[in-house]
Amino acid sequence: MKITVIGGGPGGLYFSILTKKARPDWEITVYERNRPDDSFGFGVVFSDETLGEFLKRDMQSYELIRSKFAYWDDIIIARDGQEVSIAGNGFCGCSRKTLLKLLHQRCHEEGVNLHFEQNIDDLNQFKDADIIVACDGIGSQIRTQFASEFGTKIELKKNRFVWLGSTKPLDAFTYFFRNTKHGLIVAHSYQYEAGMSTWIFECSDETWQKFNFEVTNEADTIAKISELFKEELDGHPLISNKSHWRQFPHVTNQNWHNKNIVLLGDAKATAHYSIGSGTKLAMDSAIGLSDAVLANPNDVQAAFQQYDKFRRNTVEMIQYAALVSLDWFENMNRHNQHPFYQFAFGCMTRAKKVTYENLRLRDESFTNKVLEEFNNNFNINIKNQSAAFSKFKIRDLELQNRIVMSSMGQYSAENGLVNDWHFQHYTSRAVSGLGLILTEMTAVSNTGRITEGCAGIYNESQITAWKRINDFIHKNTQTKIGIQLGHSGRKGCSKIPWENSFSGEKWELLSASAIPFHEDGIIPKKMTLSDMDLITSQFVQATINSEKAGFDMIELQAHHGFLLASFLSPLTNIRTDEFGGSIENRLKFPLKVFTEMRNVFPIEKPMSVRISATDWAENGISEEDVLAIASAFKNAGADIINVSTGNTVAHQKPQTGRMWQVPFSDLVRNSIDIPTITAGNITDIDQINTIILNGKADLVALGKPLLLDANFVRNAQAYENFQPDDIPNQYKMGISHLYPLQANERKQMEGMKKALKPKSNKK
Repeated sequence: MKITVIGGGPGGLYFSILTKKARPDWEITVYERNRPDDSFGFGVVFSDETLGEFLKRDMQSYELIRSKFAYWDDIIIARDGQEVSIAGNGFCGCSRKTLLKLLHQRCHEEGVNLHFEQNIDDLNQFKDADIIVACDGIGSQIRTQFASEFGTKIELKKNRFVWLGSTKPLDAFTYFFRNTKHGLIVAHSYQYEAGMSTWIFECSDETWQKFNFEVTNEADTIAKISELFKEELDGHPLISNKSHWRQFPHVTNQNWHNKNIVLLGDAKATAHYSIGSGTKLAMDSAIGLSDAVLANPNDVQAAFQQYDKFRRNTVEMIQYAALVSLDWFENMNRHNQHPFYQFAFGCMTRAKKVTYENLRLRDESFTNKVLEEFNNNFNINIKNQSAAFSKFKIRDLELQNRIVMSSMGQYSAENGLVNDWHFQHYTSRAVSGLGLILTEMTAVSNTGRITEGCAGIYNESQITAWKRINDFIHKNTQTKIGIQLGHSGRKGCSKIPWENSFSGEKWELLSASAIPFHEDGIIPKKMTLSDMDLITSQFVQATINSEKAGFDMIELQAHHGFLLASFLSPLTNIRTDEFGGSIENRLKFPLKVFTEMRNVFPIEKPMSVRISATDWAENGISEEDVLAIASAFKNAGADIINVSTGNTVAHQKPQTGRMWQVPFSDLVRNSIDIPTITAGNITDIDQINTIILNGKADLVALGKPLLLDANFVRNAQAYENFQPDDIPNQYKMGISHLYPLQANERKQMEGMKKALKPKSNKK
């Protein structure tokens, strides 16, 4: 086989080494535009995990790299002179130039042909090549020529960064955060060889503009940065190497191969440097491509398909984690308001892979500092109290912990009347120790139901049935219960999820505009002023009824495209009157409803509003809209915002995953200074603790995890060895069984995590 590699970076070189080593009879030639001793940037970073993979693949390369790297176990986070060191991380730094030289050496040893100062932009000269590996960097000329075939997308991210070096020695990978008159600037810093360290300076575009930095003026950049970070640099100079300010390009390709061309490295996919080196991603993919080619020596297309199959999911996961990490740095000015240890904890857990428990196993002294600061901020007197089981107060309502049951439709009511099913559903979860229960969406009128099985609170029988549930909960538990009041709007007359169709008599649907939810669905009536007056009176009456039924709290449903939410999104509100157009206009009716409700609900009891912070659809609600909505409800008397997303339109494309809605809660909570509730694929107590300690939400709502595990809270309390005071006397005998069981499971889990941790490659 004849293989042409265009681009002599670490990815292309490592692919060539591995492949040539396995098949010495193949002809592999690398063409690099630069000279062999050229290098841009300074150091590269590898984790213990990556080094372990190198060891398995090519002992010679591993030993060469290992002989030249600087190893550190700690990460230091510093802000304006205050710093904390977190142990147990395991990384190494290596000079990029040195790494390239070592890989050049290995190429020569294995018989790979290397050609330098070859700027390849015409592939016709390689017509006889079986495979052309395009790994010519972020600005890949080869990829650009076939951008439509590859389905290339390049998105420039907001922050500005510049890559510099210094002679300043560093004992650990260090994030230096420095508050300036124009905003926060961070230096991602690490030593990669004796006497040399990498310093990547990053800031918001606004900060960059205010400092009047210039993209290519290296002298000006160094002068200004050296003054700002003079304490951190401690007299050491900054060194440039074509150090121009850039915005990070997020590169994706729908197709990784076209005919006999295959993409590798930054030409294929980029991952922000804040989760590690792009070199790592390139070399990992080089391993995957080499494996695929070697496994399919007589079928190039099968090799490419294997490469895609076995690497795409991993690459996309890494890219997603990198975007989440990048987002934290893009919003570091927002996080800067947090106390130091919370800020540091947020930095360490920004990409979601690292959690509170991970860090506790690595360095318990750090997590103890985080927890102590959290306890002091909330005046918690119990040492090492679990964050999830700390109390939280909203107006006069005190919750015994931060875990909430999210609104989950049971679709089991008859004519809006809740029954024994609902009684067991809510009371069993209350007995299990939740802090707060939010009921399923409860309609304010018969025609406000989503399905025929939805609950209501618009007549006396319904009030009585709800009161029966609430009285039991208040008498036998410390759990509080809030009702979510809503109106289905254009999503009414829907079938019960487990049934094939809507079987009842349909009613007239209402919405902000006459737009059906589904293309072939019922067209709702565009609401008139008299409709608005009627709906407002129904919400007010439902509020009065909820107080009669003994609810501790009310949540207003203004999310998921239901009636009030239909006014908020530009996708469902195309009105041209005073209730359409600007976000201020779109807010008028929902805000009026909330204000009227707040006026009749006891002042000592809190009210929440649940909103959708994105429609997951083009031209949907904007970030600015969301902040305006949350601010308006806050000013109208809302005590907490329940931040949800999506379900506004049927053609949505949500980006789901672990804790996927938490960033939106973070946005609202820390931009307008209001408590928030978050939800979205949150499955265990570790995630809950991580979210709360991060300051991304104040309460965490669970839905599906509570459906088949009514005792989630009790199991979590036992796992945390937290001793609650609300276990009913009738159930206390179970403590002697559950707590040792969970303690043993935790011990086994921690043992597995420690065993799976990559072996340290420290020299």
